[in-house]
Amino acid sequence: MLAEERAEQFRSVFSALMREISKTVVGHTEIVRGVLTCLFCGGHVLLEGVPGLGKTLLVKTLSGGLDLHFSRIQFTPDLMPADIIGTNIVVESPGGRHFGFQRGPIFGQIVLADEVNRATPKTQSALLEAMQELSVTVSGKHHVLERPFFVLATQNPIEMEGTYPLPEAQLDRFLFKLKVLYPSAGDLAEIIERTTKPQAESVHKVATGPEVETLKALVREVPLPQPVKEYVSQLVLATRPDGPTPSEMVKRFVRYGSSPRGAQALVLGAKVCALIDSRFNVSFDDVRAVALPSLRHRLILSFEGEAEGVDPDQILEDLLAKVPTQPAKTALLPEGL
Repeated sequence: MLAEERAEQFRSVFSALMREISKTVVGHTEIVRGVLTCLFCGGHVLLEGVPGLGKTLLVKTLSGGLDLHFSRIQFTPDLMPADIIGTNIVVESPGGRHFGFQRGPIFGQIVLADEVNRATPKTQSALLEAMQELSVTVSGKHHVLERPFFVLATQNPIEMEGTYPLPEAQLDRFLFKLKVLYPSAGDLAEIIERTTKPQAESVHKVATGPEVETLKALVREVPLPQPVKEYVSQLVLATRPDGPTPSEMVKRFVRYGSSPRGAQALVLGAKVCALIDSRFNVSFDDVRAVALPSLRHRLILSFEGEAEGVDPDQILEDLLAKVPTQPAKTALLPEGL
């Protein structure tokens, strides 16, 4: 299949998923686009917002548009790691009793980790191996998770009571962090209309697991021009206060900058943006479009930054204005891959 046809197939599936989700989820267009971008990048997404803004509804609607096994974990302060990954139990059989592994809810393909910061750090860490290695280890035995494997975690703002901040290692496993904001007056009126009528509109299946895996592979084949690659490196290095070119805001308010996973998130997210925009190469604008969701959760603020209530988005916007770029040439779609 030619590159043009494969790119068109990607755009078709992406647009169809956007349409199906919009049947239930009002507004939040950029949030939905960010979630789908993470899905096709093979990453995971963290949705932050106060209760009642539709975060859980978005995830459940996405699962309705994909022919994948959906699993939900409701995080609470008393939740234990075994409640997530599973445990060995005594099983009765004709041959007698023996230990058997009972799988936990992590053995899904679309996993909703609802209110993930309601659980203790010990329980939150149960997701680490699954998110990074796509596997879990119980009692020395290795269990491989079915692909695609996509974790969508929701969390309430850290300043709300009864929450535990996610460890930095856990945050770094998320490709994007998306902020879910309050709806506008028009969106609120539409929400009232849709949720108080007798029957909601149904969501149809758009893609299967193998189709998602094929499109994920296509994303990684999108060429990355050398100048754009260098720009990504400069942008990520600029988030480090001990880096070669930190801004004044970074030196003052940031304790630790982005890890290399931030650069990976920028590149993969930018490749999806290029495909959506009918291009088969990455531009500087594609990188800038995904800079905030890719890096905002990877900046660890200093004491001064936390004391002054600095938003990491302000620091990143300052960097985007200061890190230089060169004009990118847009390449035509090649005849084949």
